Amino acid sequence: MKVADNLAQIQENIRQSCSNVGRSETDINIIGVTKYVTINRAKEALGAGVKNLGENRMEGFLKKYDEIGNDATWHFIGSLQSRKVKEIIANVDYIHSLDRKSLAKEINKRADRPISCFVQVNVSGEESKHGLSKEEVPSFIEKMANYPNVKVVGLMTMAPFLDDEAILRGIFRELRQLRDQIQAENWDYAPCDYLSMGMSNDYQIAVEEGATHIRIGSELVGPYDE
Repeated sequence: MKVADNLAQIQENIRQSCSNVGRSETDINIIGVTKYVTINRAKEALGAGVKNLGENRMEGFLKKYDEIGNDATWHFIGSLQSRKVKEIIANVDYIHSLDRKSLAKEINKRADRPISCFVQVNVSGEESKHGLSKEEVPSFIEKMANYPNVKVVGLMTMAPFLDDEAILRGIFRELRQLRDQIQAENWDYAPCDYLSMGMSNDYQIAVEEGATHIRIGSELVGPYDE
């Protein structure tokens, strides 16, 4: 299918989810995850009206950025090795995987401006997932005051890939409650306004639980080029 058709269906689903809980659909940012598709498919997404593109590997990000440049808002959504920060920092707009002090230190060193970062939280506690535990998050974010080029704009989590709505809803709700706790601290360097949560299989639930940024790959651009 064309990206425009997929986008229209996703937007309709978002409208319904927002209506269910009294939210505005304008609060939701769709990030087109283009890691498995070509540059042409990514450009098709931009042409359809997708403003945000997400990549999870340095090589894929740089390749697409070289072709697309600032026509997109760029989100790095994968685990980021500290030694690779210098390769992407000049071009990335958001980093969704801040999860350790060494990474914050490198971002702060390499950036020439404050970088909008989501702190990654392993709410589900799965060993296969990166991220801080919920208990570690407040003290970690408090320490970010030492890094003026790191701006904590929100929290991010990845839910388990399953069909149990109650479990998914609970995980997203926990992240929202943690975000509210951080917001209450009123740290200038950590406004923590956003929640990056929800992917192709669960974004409607995530929206109902407060997501502001949803990361959509297969449902939007397909798992691969058609």
